[in-house]
Amino acid sequence: MADEAARQFEIDLPPEVVPGSYADFANVWHTPSVFVMDFLALARPPREEVDETTGERRTVVPARVVSRIRIPPEQVFELAKALTQQLEFWEQETGRRSASDPIVGD
Repeated sequence: MADEAARQFEIDLPPEVVPGSYADFANVWHTPSVFVMDFLALARPPREEVDETTGERRTVVPARVVSRIRIPPEQVFELAKALTQQLEFWEQETGRRSASDPIVGD
């Protein structure tokens, strides 16, 4: 296999994308050929409901997809590495861990 030339991306960030979109949470799913990440923002406050057939109580959380990103499966590994690296940098810079990180004991 021949050596591949180094890649240097020239990234164009359109002005309307610069502010980004706030998301409260993400949903990730896949097909055989693509991984999909839906980023969602809460649309309204949660509300309590009771299922009329089962009587089961549940909390309904209305949310809206603010961005859908599709990536090939091969890129998932690179994304996972980049997220882990940035999380480690964040922990070092802030001196704290994310509230949702589990504490692993010996």
